[in-house]
Amino acid sequence: MSEAVLTFFHEYSEWAIFISIVLNVIIAILGVVPSVFLTAANIIFFGFWTGTLISFIGEAAGAAISFALYRKGFKHVTRKKLNGYPRVVRLLEAKGKEAFLLIISLRLLPFVPSGIVTFVSAIGAVSAGVFILASSIGKVPALLLEAYSVYNIAEWNTEGKIILGVAAVMIIYTIMKKNRT
Repeated sequence: MSEAVLTFFHEYSEWAIFISIVLNVIIAILGVVPSVFLTAANIIFFGFWTGTLISFIGEAAGAAISFALYRKGFKHVTRKKLNGYPRVVRLLEAKGKEAFLLIISLRLLPFVPSGIVTFVSAIGAVSAGVFILASSIGKVPALLLEAYSVYNIAEWNTEGKIILGVAAVMIIYTIMKKNRT
């Protein structure tokens, strides 16, 4: 997928930043598509720091736009569908400082899907300003870790090989654990 995006960036290089941000917004609205392929394309095409910054801007804009769309369209979703995520359910009623800290902490947890945090925040009591600020702050460490990993994997250096090895072990462990239950 990164190759297709890179080809598109090369063909429309004067629009590449705008295209990247729009793709990030679309990914955020969909809520289930991982953005790692776009982060990889950004880093390869724009370089590490510029690509990471463009990814951050796109992800922050995507979170803000999805929040607004989800709030408008799904405000009346029932709580029953979210019972599997106790921290996320707490977010429904959280406001102010509590919501701010909860959103940051959920953004930092790699196993909590970003789309769920945005969706629950949108149907909950948190204000748009608190969500956007907390979400953006929470995305920084996760995006830097993702960018660092993608960069090292793309460079195929020792760190990249270790990252892939650890990821492979984690995936195998998760699959084996799931098959036992």
